[in-house]
Amino acid sequence: MKGRATRSRRQARVRRKLQGTPDRPRLSVHRSNRYIYAQVINDSEGVTVAAASSQEPDLRFDRLNMETAAKVGTLVADRAKEAGVTTVVFDRGGYKYHGRLKALADAAREAGLEF
Repeated sequence: MKGRATRSRRQARVRRKLQGTPDRPRLSVHRSNRYIYAQVINDSEGVTVAAASSQEPDLRFDRLNMETAAKVGTLVADRAKEAGVTTVVFDRGGYKYHGRLKALADAAREAGLEF
């Protein structure tokens, strides 16, 4: 099993242990070769509280690197705080915690999200 199937197995294993609640929603991250996406999700109501991606108008033409991922992390943290969310559960989505994913998480922590 390579690539997508392996990540799906890891993602399912992580998702079994994580659940977003109204008090502590889930910060879910998806990355592709071209873009990175982050959502704050309340799983009990099935609602996305806040979202940001590298396809935002001011980030769209930046190369996807660690700086762009950090900007997305800051943006999603600011939008989550506007919605009244300060603590989240981090869902790495089956990806290894390094590189762009780590940059996004660190920027979100610096912007005020706790996880």
